[in-house]
Amino acid sequence: MADCPRRIAMLILVAALAGCTMAPAYHPPVVALPAAFKEAGPWVPASPANVAPPDVWTTLFHDPQLDRLERQLAKANPTLAGAVARYDAARAYLARARSDLLPSVAIGTQLTDNRQSDSRPLRGSNQPDLYAADTIAGSIGYELDLWGRVRNQVAAGRAEAEASADDVAAVKLSLSGELASAYVALRGADQQIALLSNTVDDYAQADALTERRFRGGIASGVDTGRSGTQLDEARAQLSDVMAARALIEHAIASLVGVPASSFSIAPATTGLAMPAIPAGLPSTLLERRPDIAAAERRMMAANAEIGVARAAFFPSIALGGQGGFQNTALAGLISAPNLFWSVGPSAVLSLFDGGRRHAQVALARADWDQASATYRGTVLKAFQDVEDSLSQLHLVGEEAAAEQRAEAQAAQVEALSLDRYIKGAVTYLDVVTAQTTALRIRRAVIELTTRRLQASVRLARATGGGWREGDPVPRAPGG
Repeated sequence: MADCPRRIAMLILVAALAGCTMAPAYHPPVVALPAAFKEAGPWVPASPANVAPPDVWTTLFHDPQLDRLERQLAKANPTLAGAVARYDAARAYLARARSDLLPSVAIGTQLTDNRQSDSRPLRGSNQPDLYAADTIAGSIGYELDLWGRVRNQVAAGRAEAEASADDVAAVKLSLSGELASAYVALRGADQQIALLSNTVDDYAQADALTERRFRGGIASGVDTGRSGTQLDEARAQLSDVMAARALIEHAIASLVGVPASSFSIAPATTGLAMPAIPAGLPSTLLERRPDIAAAERRMMAANAEIGVARAAFFPSIALGGQGGFQNTALAGLISAPNLFWSVGPSAVLSLFDGGRRHAQVALARADWDQASATYRGTVLKAFQDVEDSLSQLHLVGEEAAAEQRAEAQAAQVEALSLDRYIKGAVTYLDVVTAQTTALRIRRAVIELTTRRLQASVRLARATGGGWREGDPVPRAPGG
């Protein structure tokens, strides 16, 4: 009974040590950032639980064809499938690390026939040269995680698995945004093709008119040359846009996991509606950016790895035992006289390793510094992405409004010049000049609209998946 107080004290000490950890207290770094975007809202650090699914395109554009393509991308894109496989691997690593928290149990058998050497040292005269050794035994082992090595490995594995899940979300958001941007460009090309097709028809009629005037002695050969040149130039522009549309369609096919040779999207001349952007995008939207969340999780994993490296300076203590039966024959193997067992603790402490453990700690700290710098860089890039998209929406919107006013004026000049030419008041050069200007401005309006829509896509990607229902929604910037 005299040993009871000592044993109780030892158990209390072991229990206390079991709560120790060599990892530093984890604190995400403070990023020197403006309080908000130029519009409004405070900055809040990323949290993996706040990552939003990249399904914003449904509410942003309300286009059924785009919705179907986005769903197909989620199922069939090979890049996304690779990211999911990496996440599965990270979960497997975590499960392997967690297994060290539990005892290991094993059982085995060995059935051998043996012959010992006649010259074996200390060989007794009564020992047989030939003998059998049959064994069935089990063992159990458990490492006392007094210094938190196993727990920190589990914490690092958990953080890496969470980061990998965020990587999947980041890849999906990037790919779905790329698809949405390509789809916007495709519909812009459809509008360009419709415009140029109508223009070719109009120029063909004007060319026929000029040819008739030439045969009637009213127009000169210069006029017919100008009208024919203008018609062929419009046809060349149409072919160029059609070639560009084909490339965009092929890119979309690869994104949704379909061979380009068996994929097509029917043309549509109806333009996409310009999304409404909230007047003040709060910087808390960046909580949902999966790349920021992944960078923060990897910082936590690096912090836990410091604890793993530090634990190597302390002895590794394990509890273990084994037992079983051994006999020279299978008959009577499992019987009391053939029982053997052993049980007891073991401890291992490295006394000299040539600086290996110090180097491992230095490596872990360097990994922490790298993860911290990556986190800061990711946050800064996120703010830049949002500000870039907002400025593009605003400035391109102003440019588009100016071009729309110019389009209305160019249409009037075009109609007036053709009417005056028919009446003989001006030369065909005036008609060509007016028509060329009107076509250039009409194409510019379509291109600017496409750029504004793509800027909306980039803004949705930059904010981690767009803005949720319930946000204030005024008119779009520049609209």
